[in-house]
Amino acid sequence: MTLSTDYERLSLPLEHAFTISRSTQTTAENIVVRIEDDEGNVGIGGAAPADHYGETADTVEAVLPDLLDVVESVDDPHALARIEREMKETVNRNPSARCAVSIALHDLVAKRADLPLYRYWGLDREDTLETSFTIGIDTTDVMREKTAEALEAGYNTLKVKVGTDRDGEIVGAIRDEAPDATIRVDANQAWSPREAVRKIEVLAEYDVEFVEQPVPAENPDAMRFVRERSALPIAADESCVTLEDIPRIAGKTDIANLKLMKCGGLREAMRMIHTAKAHGMEVMLGCMIESNASIAAACHFAPLLDYADLDGSLLLAEDEYDGVPMPDGVISLETRRPGTGARR
Repeated sequence: MTLSTDYERLSLPLEHAFTISRSTQTTAENIVVRIEDDEGNVGIGGAAPADHYGETADTVEAVLPDLLDVVESVDDPHALARIEREMKETVNRNPSARCAVSIALHDLVAKRADLPLYRYWGLDREDTLETSFTIGIDTTDVMREKTAEALEAGYNTLKVKVGTDRDGEIVGAIRDEAPDATIRVDANQAWSPREAVRKIEVLAEYDVEFVEQPVPAENPDAMRFVRERSALPIAADESCVTLEDIPRIAGKTDIANLKLMKCGGLREAMRMIHTAKAHGMEVMLGCMIESNASIAAACHFAPLLDYADLDGSLLLAEDEYDGVPMPDGVISLETRRPGTGARR
């Protein structure tokens, strides 16, 4: 078999400026990988690098030739374990670059089998769930407007970014706008431990489902402190990057939030899901702001998850790729499209 590879960089405008406690962005830089076999099957995978984890679109483009050399040298897309191992030996960092190649390979091998990826994995499509839709930090009035837009579009699970001096006001306003919605809160490490406990007491009055990453990731004892005193369940995001982090956060958080772009590949994500559940945690799969070139693959994990935050492509003004349908935010694996479902 002969495999050919290439990639391209996409600059994707967002529907609205997206602000969290540490940054604002108006454009998402993604890199899309294509791997083609000698029968004309093409696998597609996307990278969505994050500065916070030491990656940029430039670093992804710098390492992709070496990663794709691994794919071409192995020359067997079904050798997924070997390729992912050799890619990590070749490029230890840049997880989103490795993940783009992993997604493209999984898309390719599932297409060669003429199966959607979830069926290639043997998962049950009936066990699916609803993604949250993220409301970025803005003025309270604008956040209310974004909430109204999300509800009108059919999204009934909202993730609200906080980390300001008016967090209670923000969540209260969104609850007024969306009295029946499920609301989750993400502080992106913005609070001190004692501040987190105080703020969570206030947020609990608004029927918040859980709070994500209330304290800095480099202080796991702070997470334990908050969890032991919190009125709400706690999810770890920045504290949960790779498989090795799962035992470290066990007992300190209720929910492990995985992201493909953090962990470096689909096989690694599968290991993290099972390890987190073995440690008694629930699991959420999140995302960066990403094209369907990568979000589509993430959707196929839905039967294994307790929560999904896979709205990355929904935040874009436009996306060059289609993916797994999400009518009213519900991840639909009814599609018979083989592979991940991503296509241009």
